[in-house]
Amino acid sequence: MAEKTPTQFKDEGNAAYKEGDWNKAIDKYTEGLKLSKDTNERAVLYKNRAAVFLKNEEFEKVVKDCTACLEITPTDPKALFRRAQAYVATELPEKAYVDAMLAQKSDPKNKELQAMLASLHMVVQNKMEENHKVSGKVKQLFDILFDSSMEKDKRETCANNLVALAREKAGAELLLKEGILGRLVLMLKTEKNTEIKLACTRSIGAFSTSVERVQTILKECGLPWLLDLMNSTHAQQVNAGQYVFQVMLNTLAGMDLKKERKSDKNLKEENKTEIDTIMAVLIKSVTNRTMSGICRDSVIELITRNVVYEALDWGEKLIKIGGVEALMDVASELEEYHYESAISITDNTRITTSICMAKVYESRDDDKKRGKFYEQMEQYLQQHLLDPTMESKVRVAVAITTLLLGPLDLGNQLISREGILEMIMVMASSEEVLEQKVACEALIAAASKKDKCRAIITQGVNILKKLYQSKDDSIRVRALVGLCKLGSMGGTDASMKPFAEGAGLKLAEACRRFLVNPTKDREMRRWSCEGLSYLTLDADVKERLIEDLPALRSMIELAKSGDLNCLYGVVTTFCNLMNAYDKQEIIPEMMELAKFAKQHIPEEHELDEQDFVDKRVSILVEEGAGAALVALSKTESHNSKELIARLFNGMVSMAEHRGLVVQQGGTKALLGLAMDGTKKGKLQASQALARIAITINPEQAFPGQRAYEVVRPLLKLLALDVEGLMNFEGLMGLTNLAGMSESVRQRIIKEKGIGEIEHYMFEYHEMIRRAAIQCMCNMCMSPDVIKQLEGQNDKFKYLFLCTADEDEEIIKAAAGALCMVLPESERCCKKVFDAKDWEDTLKFILTHPVKEIQYRGTIIVYHLVATDKETARRVMETHCKDALKAIANITNPELCHPKAREFAHDTLKLAAQEYDLVDDPDIKED
Repeated sequence: MAEKTPTQFKDEGNAAYKEGDWNKAIDKYTEGLKLSKDTNERAVLYKNRAAVFLKNEEFEKVVKDCTACLEITPTDPKALFRRAQAYVATELPEKAYVDAMLAQKSDPKNKELQAMLASLHMVVQNKMEENHKVSGKVKQLFDILFDSSMEKDKRETCANNLVALAREKAGAELLLKEGILGRLVLMLKTEKNTEIKLACTRSIGAFSTSVERVQTILKECGLPWLLDLMNSTHAQQVNAGQYVFQVMLNTLAGMDLKKERKSDKNLKEENKTEIDTIMAVLIKSVTNRTMSGICRDSVIELITRNVVYEALDWGEKLIKIGGVEALMDVASELEEYHYESAISITDNTRITTSICMAKVYESRDDDKKRGKFYEQMEQYLQQHLLDPTMESKVRVAVAITTLLLGPLDLGNQLISREGILEMIMVMASSEEVLEQKVACEALIAAASKKDKCRAIITQGVNILKKLYQSKDDSIRVRALVGLCKLGSMGGTDASMKPFAEGAGLKLAEACRRFLVNPTKDREMRRWSCEGLSYLTLDADVKERLIEDLPALRSMIELAKSGDLNCLYGVVTTFCNLMNAYDKQEIIPEMMELAKFAKQHIPEEHELDEQDFVDKRVSILVEEGAGAALVALSKTESHNSKELIARLFNGMVSMAEHRGLVVQQGGTKALLGLAMDGTKKGKLQASQALARIAITINPEQAFPGQRAYEVVRPLLKLLALDVEGLMNFEGLMGLTNLAGMSESVRQRIIKEKGIGEIEHYMFEYHEMIRRAAIQCMCNMCMSPDVIKQLEGQNDKFKYLFLCTADEDEEIIKAAAGALCMVLPESERCCKKVFDAKDWEDTLKFILTHPVKEIQYRGTIIVYHLVATDKETARRVMETHCKDALKAIANITNPELCHPKAREFAHDTLKLAAQEYDLVDDPDIKED
């Protein structure tokens, strides 16, 4: 078979472009460029590929290809016009104006160019005036902001104006040109006003949206200064500093974590030095003794986000430069040790560190790499175990507990080492409160697998019972949680209970006393929640807790505080109450086989039947559990995010709860959960968003920008490996979104949604197929979709044939789509005749017993007849003419839609007066 020529690739690219297949078009033009040596041919290929990049809104690539074309043919009007469009989109009106002027000289009659020039002329003039004004504003801003003797309110206003200016490209360039960075460095070293400091930090984040500016910031400000700016006890200041670092990393690596845009390999390599330096500074700062606790947590969160492969893949480098030891130092820190050299930590530090360690461990994708990671951990612990002081032993226990909260496999390996569990048991038997507390926490974390539980049951239950008698509440509550965890070893299996009958309810009552007691601090309540998270595997405890509104409300209020230490306890308890966990499907044949083999068969409790679960879900939603989950969804733990997504999805599974979940802020949280987390978690969040979109007006559920953000999660539900119910609900949600506005439809098109929707129009399952055709019906309101239907394909033909389907709803949707397409496209009117049975299809919908379908049929035939005489003749030579006459003469409204009668009358009148195809245009009414 002969190889294709560049011309053939160009023609195939042109065909793909007409059909709206942008990716295929780009591939074909690129293949043509690889082969072509003819300069003029290359110019055309560059110009055509730029047109596709313009559709994809890849404006930098548009400029690059148009420039390549113009180097060969300097006056090509199409290349100049497309580059001008890209410049307009990237806010470079001056450059766009120059290109548009040059293009007009070659193509003076082009109306699009004339319109562009008219608008650009005003924009350029306004921009010149604006630049002049901005220059004056900058001078005034400098005079006030950097003068410490000026009034506080005026300086704060100027600082906020600085943020607004920095977000504008022209403003940012002008500020940097005027030396803003150097002056900020000097001012912020002594600035005491927190509002001014916060605004200035945010302005640096706004500057950091281009590689050149990031490099300038790093050179003029320096990383130590930026880190010092972030080092605060003021949460907003820390968040602003964290944002600066993440924006800088996103810019240098060409990624966007929120939009799931992975790093650009080429860009990442070009800026490797800057990226590695930022990483090294962040890791070294983790153990900085002068750093505030919330700042340390924020730095660890930054490392967590970027350690994974999808981001910057810092895992290997982190291990090499001592990151493991630094994180272990933080993991083993205790607030009780008040030394001058102690590391400042918060209530969230341990859980934040454990999540980071888990991410690092997961990023090691083979046994050899994980082995090195384990070796470093083991060496670290060995050094502390060799130290004869008890403090070192306590730190080892705390570090292992932290690991058991994160990389569980690693923690289990370490606690399995000879003597470790025995050491923890000895500490539990000590008379020292701190040792007892640390030992309890370690035992709780260690009892995660049944083999560990057995060892602890045989050795530790009596110790835990003894500790529960302590006068110190902090020891009592931890011992209680340990007993709860051991008591839940049987899970949801009603036939397996390690403790005596009724012990679970007694333990639950003990947890409740800590939870609802207003004199107990938040830590006590948090531990009681964790105890309940184990006990609520028992259906009797579930029912007791769901009826205890004071306990539920206390738990919800605790979660609303955003304390991530309570995340596991609260979320797991809710999951147990709602049965929102994965259940293994029990195949009847396998059950019979298990009975025959005398194997244990799990039993479901009668209180876990669906009616009881629905009642529990309703109570949780009404008590505000949605707002609690919103607060906890900020975690960096993907497993926790999956549980939260499952809970939201369980809440909105019943339509009557969806409005409350939206009111409690659920949609915003779900959008975040749908973009970041485990694959299952993202699908659960996406399904919840689809369910909300199905029953609530999308304009209310997803106001403003959220309407565009929800498109991508819903399209994820259309993947081939996703279950049918999710496919169906995703399509239904997209149907409602597509009916919102053209801008939302454009987002669906941009996200390659048309192909996904079309795939399900051929689905075997009738409900899914119906939903897909209904979705396409709404998408047909977009001119770009109509262009695709006009292409050299069978898309329109299939849509037309769907009007003869057996399912009434499919017929309505397909006919509705044709009613929108045919008035806008003469070409589609002609394509009706591509269908072999077009005559029977038209006659079928005109004579359909459902009035709504018949009405749509008359609209379709009217627009066919209105196309031209030849099209009208072909239609009127069939039995459609008789059907129209019959409809026009029906006077009984029960037999015919009144609008159908009008359209039938108008069609016959048009055929008679315009084309002389019927004898008597005056249709009688009797």
